[in-house]
Amino acid sequence: MKASTTMTTKRRAGGSAIASLLLIGWLGSHATASAAAPGPQSYALIAGTVFRDSGLSLAGAQLVLEPAGDSARNRKLKKMQALSDARGEFAFRVPPEPADYRLVVQAPGYQRAEKQVRVSGEERIDVFFRLQPASNNK
Repeated sequence: MKASTTMTTKRRAGGSAIASLLLIGWLGSHATASAAAPGPQSYALIAGTVFRDSGLSLAGAQLVLEPAGDSARNRKLKKMQALSDARGEFAFRVPPEPADYRLVVQAPGYQRAEKQVRVSGEERIDVFFRLQPASNNK
């Protein structure tokens, strides 16, 4: 009976050695794959809120962000569009390289507004608009 107990113990020890080798091999290949995978990409964030002239947020305003000046010649930069959410908020992710942008907002019943934005690197730029009612002069 002692012989079979010893044999079982040896089998478990051998199984543990194999499991350890498999685990080491998996960890090594996983670490290599992780090192080769690209990390999170960096970006700059142009974000803000659109308000009515009364100070309340304005949902559904159309925003257009486009490269301006010399930045407009850079082919990586492209025109983007968004709508302000229920709280009047919006956000655009752009490359974290120095560039100038023009941000235009318009909404039915309000005057169009525009602001210039300069991105210097990986940063967040907050932009706020307070739209005035459209004039009824026709």
